[in-house]
Amino acid sequence: MFAKKDTKYLQELSKSYPTRSSAVSEIINLNAILNLPKGTEHFMSDLHGEHEAFSHIRRNASGVVRRKVDALFERSLTKKERAELATLIYYPEEKLEAMARYGEITDDWYNVTLVRLLEVCRFVSSKYTRSKVRKHLAKTAPGYDYIIDELLNNDYDAVNKGQYYANILDAILNIDAEADFIIALCSAIKSMVIDHLHIVGDIFDRGPRADLIIDELMHERSIDIQWGNHDVLWMGAAAGSKTCIATVLNNSITYKNLDVVEIGYGISLRPLTLFANEIYGNCDVSNYMPKGDSEGDKYLKDDDVLVARMHKAISVIQFKLEGRTILRNQDFGMEHRLLLDKINWETGAVNIEGKDYPLKDADFPTVDPANPYELTDREAEVMQYLKNAFMRSEKLQAHVRFLYEKGEIYTIFNKNLLFHGCIPLEADGSFMKFPLAQGRSGKAFMDFCDKAARQGFFAKEGSLARSYGKDFLWFLWCGKDSPLCARKKIATFERLLIEDKSTWEEPKNTYYQCWNDEKIAGMILEEFGLGGERSHIVNGHIPVQKKKGEEPVKANGKLILIDGGFCRAYQSSTGIAGYTLIYNADGMRISAHEPFRGIDDAISNNVDIVSDTVIFEHSADKIRVKDTDIGARITEKIDDLKQLLECYETGMIKERV
Repeated sequence: MFAKKDTKYLQELSKSYPTRSSAVSEIINLNAILNLPKGTEHFMSDLHGEHEAFSHIRRNASGVVRRKVDALFERSLTKKERAELATLIYYPEEKLEAMARYGEITDDWYNVTLVRLLEVCRFVSSKYTRSKVRKHLAKTAPGYDYIIDELLNNDYDAVNKGQYYANILDAILNIDAEADFIIALCSAIKSMVIDHLHIVGDIFDRGPRADLIIDELMHERSIDIQWGNHDVLWMGAAAGSKTCIATVLNNSITYKNLDVVEIGYGISLRPLTLFANEIYGNCDVSNYMPKGDSEGDKYLKDDDVLVARMHKAISVIQFKLEGRTILRNQDFGMEHRLLLDKINWETGAVNIEGKDYPLKDADFPTVDPANPYELTDREAEVMQYLKNAFMRSEKLQAHVRFLYEKGEIYTIFNKNLLFHGCIPLEADGSFMKFPLAQGRSGKAFMDFCDKAARQGFFAKEGSLARSYGKDFLWFLWCGKDSPLCARKKIATFERLLIEDKSTWEEPKNTYYQCWNDEKIAGMILEEFGLGGERSHIVNGHIPVQKKKGEEPVKANGKLILIDGGFCRAYQSSTGIAGYTLIYNADGMRISAHEPFRGIDDAISNNVDIVSDTVIFEHSADKIRVKDTDIGARITEKIDDLKQLLECYETGMIKERV
């Protein structure tokens, strides 16, 4: 039985459905939608700035577009022709330009290609209502949406349909709109292949252009984001946290990956460069030389010494700022990370847990042994400039607002629980309680984290809530047992300055020792009000070591780890170049991707990313819209409309005839 709605609400509803017949028509329409197959969800994680690979996989829908093309034309087109058609759908502007350059486009080619693209569009739109397809077309093919809708839904026989297509094409050719029309049609196809996109954290870091990924994500019709540890670090930097800013720059400089900072967000590093040359110009900086492969290194290729000086300068500043953050937040429980004051300046060794370790470099002219966490005037000046630059970057601010608008620390969607790192667990497998959150654990702690992260950006500048929130964003990045960091510590200091690799260890939270345990997975799902056959945990953060035989599906299918190594730095150990989880009406499958050879190769030679797809959960019956979150909302609306009908029939509300 439906819950009784108040008359005021039903009066408002009657404005949209002013007559009994309009309400009846909508009830019939909504019931029809409930029985359609559910839309296709794609889950991706740990993109780490690899813009070209992400863009290609989004365009080819993790291989789904090519499979649709093959299914339609396997008997009528050669493999080469199918590959060319798929590439056209992925990159219509670029492909058309390349073909025109070599004189490969004729009116006949346009005619044939139009028919083929319409067949693909009809195929991918077949599981949607016509009204939903129209909405897709209005957004992805504006100006051409009406005519594409007509072409998709006409009922002419083969002869008349051919003539109908020919007449339309003639009209398009006469006004030189053929290229724009094909681009619009390809855009519509790509939009309808994926109904909803989930990004399970870590858009930023390592790869060259995270900003270009967010540019693309901002055009997605339906998307949610679960923040990763690298994302919250940039969110903290955009909020004006100097600790987060120093860490962002240290990460970027370490891997000579400054395009996103300087080109993407227009943040000049000249003051840092001048400071580094002034203070460390005569220092040995061999310990700070940039990492990264030779391929793709574009920044200061012939002057790595300057980059090394910048690296040393920002590292020292970072260690100071981290210390200050820890000292003013005792509840973070991170006093063990206070290391500058543990250095013996005479011996050049640091004492960690009672043991002395020689430092590879102890020449820190800006560190005052009596007050090691205090910035010098010049360091403070540089950091104030950088804070202003990060907060005044319009593009960065827009991107971070988008991350807050579409993102959260966890998401519940269609009975699945999505988060990036972990739900922190104690050694015995119970939910970890956090003193910094008044003893909260499990879902309550995750909700606390989400609220604190939002305060760091949106609370009033200068308020205690804003100051604590900025520090908390840094805690989420690297704090002890943070749900996004998921480690006891991040050994930045040790990895940079200590030779003994035993100090480099970064112990993971107990969660990672338990994630193959179906009971633990069930406990976590239950904590979030989930459970049952179709509930899963979808996780990122830790790359699957497929090369070593590790599998992404864990806990008897209840947990799916989808970090497969988009980032090139991880691909040698993972053995693949990323995963995509695909959830459609038939169940769940996961695609493992091979490395991407570049957009130029894709366009010129129709080279695609090879994806190995495994179905691991098949639904005997089609999963319908009625089984989804959207279905629940539609069912509630149907109940409301039935109450409105009752009001019309009893005269409580008058029809607006």
